[in-house]
Amino acid sequence: MKQIQNQKIDINELNTFDIKEYFFKIIDHWKLFAVTILLGLIIANIVNRRTQKIYNLKSLITVKDEQNPLFASSTNIAFNWGGPSDQVETIMTILKSRTHNEKVVDRLKFNIDYLKEGDYRKDDIYGKNPFIVNVDTSMYQLQGTLIQLDFLDNNEFTVFVEFEEDEYKLVNYSLNKTKNFEPDSEIFKQKFRFGDKVNALFFNFIIDKVNFEKDLSGKTYFIRFNSFNGVVKKYSKIDVSTLKKGTSLIELSLDGSNKKKIEDYINTTVAVLDADQRKQKIQYAIKTKEYIDTLFIVESKNLKDIESDLGSYKQRNDIYDLSAEGATLLGEATSLDAKSLELKNRLDYYNNLESYIRSRDKYDESVPAPALVNIEDPNITASVSTLISLSKAKETLELTVKPSYPPLKKIINEIGLERKVLLEHITTMKSTTRNSLNSLKKQITKNNSRLRTLSPKEQKLLNFQRKYNITEANYNYLKQKSYEAGTAIAANVSDIKILDKAKDTGQLPIKPKGSFNYLIGLMLGTILPLLFIVTKEVLDNKIGSVEEIERLYKIPVLGVLGRNNYENRLAVFHKPNSTIAESFRALRSNIQFLFQRDSKSKTIVITSSVSKEGKTMAAINMATVFALSGKKTILVGFDLRKPKMHEDFGIENEYGIVNYLIGEKNLDEVIISSEINNLDVIPSGPVPPNPSEIILNDATDELFRILKEKYEYIIVDTPPVGLVADSLELFKYSDAIIYMIRHNYSEKGMPKMIDDKYVNGEVKNISYVLNDFKVSNSYGRGYGYGYGYGYGYGKYGSGYHSNEKESFLSKLKRKFTS
Repeated sequence: MKQIQNQKIDINELNTFDIKEYFFKIIDHWKLFAVTILLGLIIANIVNRRTQKIYNLKSLITVKDEQNPLFASSTNIAFNWGGPSDQVETIMTILKSRTHNEKVVDRLKFNIDYLKEGDYRKDDIYGKNPFIVNVDTSMYQLQGTLIQLDFLDNNEFTVFVEFEEDEYKLVNYSLNKTKNFEPDSEIFKQKFRFGDKVNALFFNFIIDKVNFEKDLSGKTYFIRFNSFNGVVKKYSKIDVSTLKKGTSLIELSLDGSNKKKIEDYINTTVAVLDADQRKQKIQYAIKTKEYIDTLFIVESKNLKDIESDLGSYKQRNDIYDLSAEGATLLGEATSLDAKSLELKNRLDYYNNLESYIRSRDKYDESVPAPALVNIEDPNITASVSTLISLSKAKETLELTVKPSYPPLKKIINEIGLERKVLLEHITTMKSTTRNSLNSLKKQITKNNSRLRTLSPKEQKLLNFQRKYNITEANYNYLKQKSYEAGTAIAANVSDIKILDKAKDTGQLPIKPKGSFNYLIGLMLGTILPLLFIVTKEVLDNKIGSVEEIERLYKIPVLGVLGRNNYENRLAVFHKPNSTIAESFRALRSNIQFLFQRDSKSKTIVITSSVSKEGKTMAAINMATVFALSGKKTILVGFDLRKPKMHEDFGIENEYGIVNYLIGEKNLDEVIISSEINNLDVIPSGPVPPNPSEIILNDATDELFRILKEKYEYIIVDTPPVGLVADSLELFKYSDAIIYMIRHNYSEKGMPKMIDDKYVNGEVKNISYVLNDFKVSNSYGRGYGYGYGYGYGYGKYGSGYHSNEKESFLSKLKRKFTS
């Protein structure tokens, strides 16, 4: 024991983190972990069941310019300005644009919700709705309010609307306008049949049955008319992205609570895009064909008129064939007329194209198409193609970005440069065409002079035949071009290719993430108790283990006492076979190492820092354990301020040590024999006004001298040394000092004062005893005994000088925590 007393403790150990200690504290809270983990999993299950399930479907398309292989290059130039119908970036912007999504929402009628009461909310039953609502879009409809449909049988239903607010909104889908509506009654309820017009001031529609096999009797459904613009805005958030930068592969992705609705929207948005792109791609061919067909009708009439005039002339003048020379001249004249017509048409086209380019700053499908001419300069077709593509890209960007957006400014500059280059090409080609036309006019003049060598009749016949040949050639040319335009329209090939359509293949919801939520519940169920334990440990200033005492203080630990669950403090006497009794026997053996004097009588002073740490219980049972071992023992109650020791022995406290020390009684008069063999007791006696002065009396020296002669063991119960100085005055009479520390009750700073005195050599032969230790509740807060001092020192001393009684709540708490 001397080795224990003199051992040195490294100061670094004061701040060490004992993993083993924390591990056992965590194990000690296994019930808390079980409850929080179970609670976390239950909450995760509730979240998974109650949260709206959100699904995600995708579609994959590619954008690539496609030309019908049956088309000639000239046909493609004539009817497909601009090369590729649209660039990938433009297609992506169109898919997210308001205009495009308006078409899709309108086609699918997604502004109308079909709902049914579910377990936690009204579920969207689109795709499973047994009826459809045909809305009169020219009339105003009740917006954003549920309309309840209660089906009485398979043909009849009740329309029910409850008006809880003073004002509602009505929407007109044709005009895209809303107006306010104030209902004149709180409820609308009326019976209708399928096919009837459901007509009121606030809606106008017809309900048609689509699933005739489903029994609707007793079923309740809901419909709701939503803001068209609001629905469009919602679906404009569809995710559109390229699978890899620089490729033409575009992925469309959309989230929603109804997989059928997502599937239909994605596939319809691609279908609408495809139709629009086809229409735009052949817009030139459509307009060209309309123009050609108009000319064709006129030319057909002219051909018939000329043919009639030619026949009449031949009959009247009895001339049917030209001479050999006339036939030669007619062939030459017809060839020159055809070339002249082609050059004039080309010059007219260049003038029209130049006028169009100069008069506009936006270029689209209305650019004049070279339907009746062949453009010799490929630079013009290339420039027009580039100009249209840039103009489309500019218009698309202007829908989504500000004018200061750098890519938009770059496109505007490119349009200006390309426009300038195109106008230069047109000017050059106009000059070249005029020169060719002037040269051709000279040849025509020369040919006409040769015609005059023929006879008048033959000249006139040749002129008729010449007009007929020109008109017939033009007629055949227009007929061919009309056929080509019609072929281009009919055989149009889409630039949009669907590689993977959106489809419900049993995809699991992306929200809520069931496994993830369970994992979060498990983690929170584990982390929260850990945080609780760590926080509790950080904030907890209580001593919780022998290791903690050894780490914090120099005074050695003599032993550990378990919890006394017995009603009386005489645990050793009444429960000799209990664990607590065995603890005191072990303490009796260990304390022998503290005795340094070879005297027959040993004095043991028992004290603590504050009240409720078990010093009186320890004093009583230490005295009992010595007495039961055959040693003549006396228990002296020197706690003069709050005496309670007498209560456990069932003796009166009318006379005691106080009466002896002040000379009222002699020693024999205050010594009381207990029911325990070999154990006498001196109670404290009445509470004096000056306990410290009485203890300092010379009578105290005489008392201990006499007691040492009569008893082998003197056990002294003293007041808490942390509150009053009485105990320190009694240390000089001791052979050993037991300093009580109560498990999970005594604060870590309390023993510091006595520990400093031990280090400084002011106190010797002192050891700590950890009291009220319970392994199964080592991290708990049981307060065991329910006795208390009231010295008036802060929270530990309220009412020390008064005769307090333990409250009913304190007793109840002690009963359930013990």
